[in-house]
Amino acid sequence: MSHKNFFNKISDANDDRMPLSMKNYILMLIGFAIIVVGFVLMSGGGSDDPAVFSYEMFSWRRITLAPILVIAGFAFEIFAIMKRF
Repeated sequence: MSHKNFFNKISDANDDRMPLSMKNYILMLIGFAIIVVGFVLMSGGGSDDPAVFSYEMFSWRRITLAPILVIAGFAFEIFAIMKRF
């Protein structure tokens, strides 16, 4: 079974009456997971000793990758809410 068939079979009896369907909620959970991964990647990099400066906080992962993931997650959330199934 492919992922498209699985996603198309997800439904609820009240989907026609509700503003958001079960598919929207699943997409919103995926977007939330992307945001959480972005914040986890952004964490860390500090020094245990306050007198010692750590350049580790300026890594590519924390400065570039993590904010891109967080912004992409919020954009995906907007798509998940606006998409009409």
